[in-house]
Amino acid sequence: MAIVSLAGCATARNVTAAQKLDRAVQKLGEEHSLSFELTLDADTSTLKSLDADAALGQQMPDQVAEFLADARISVSVQSRKPLKESADQDLIGMAMKIGSSADGDAIEYRLVGDYLYLRADPQTLEQMTGGNVPSADEVPESATALRHILAGDWVKIAASGIEQNALTSAARSAPTTAPAGTQRDQVMKALRDVIARQAEFRDTGKKDGVDHITATAPLRTLLTELIDEIRPLAGTMAPGTGLPTDKELRSVPNQKITADFSLKDGALTEVSVNLAKLAKNAHDAKLALVLRVGTGEQITKPAGATQVDPGALMQELIGGLEAQAVPGSDPL
Repeated sequence: MAIVSLAGCATARNVTAAQKLDRAVQKLGEEHSLSFELTLDADTSTLKSLDADAALGQQMPDQVAEFLADARISVSVQSRKPLKESADQDLIGMAMKIGSSADGDAIEYRLVGDYLYLRADPQTLEQMTGGNVPSADEVPESATALRHILAGDWVKIAASGIEQNALTSAARSAPTTAPAGTQRDQVMKALRDVIARQAEFRDTGKKDGVDHITATAPLRTLLTELIDEIRPLAGTMAPGTGLPTDKELRSVPNQKITADFSLKDGALTEVSVNLAKLAKNAHDAKLALVLRVGTGEQITKPAGATQVDPGALMQELIGGLEAQAVPGSDPL
């Protein structure tokens, strides 16, 4: 779980700040459950200014900017063991929600026991995407799985079928795979080494009972070195986990960005990354990516979920997308 390495820190002050942050993150690994919430700290006018130079008709719609300004992604995980010692079989449940504080959750899923549970809110999805989402009555009765989702009902999918498909795909594309623990250790070591080389840590003191530590680093250099370190592991990663090319990385701004870490009672509670410098039209505005950490919620099976076949659901979704691409066609 550690994210900083003490080796290579140049000054005593830097070592002290890095040590404190290191201990705070390791403390999270001692918990059996955790929750993470990712949000933007920005207003709608700032978000709309980010693509002010976009072509007419391509700018961010007002309703999308309003949703993003209030959007949140939350993840919870529970384990029988401390999380730093947990493997897949130790997990009791996982949950994720995508939505906003004002409008509620657009999408929610839970993985509990033998099933993956999924629910969507069509109205909130429309607000999030800025597009039109059909109602359950607008799709054929034969599309039973999709109708349940568009009605806002819980559906469930057998996890064994999903896992089997994923394992089959992985075996086809990556015949030799490093053990999960080995891969995780390698990735974490690369992360620690790069951050130790590139980031400057400062203990900025305590405010309202919360300790603050900042880490500053040039974004492009940090990302490039991190990806260079883990690129040899690409063959052992899951299919679809593509890494950016050197050409793509050269387009990333290299301004220094600062992350502010909040620590309470020795544990990490929040990380705020100031992104305003990366936006040419929002240098003086408030634009930050915020990650809040807390105790994981109890993850339970939702009542009344309807079991659906993942293959049938995928065909219904694909049929709907193809129909929308043909003017005048039925939804499916």
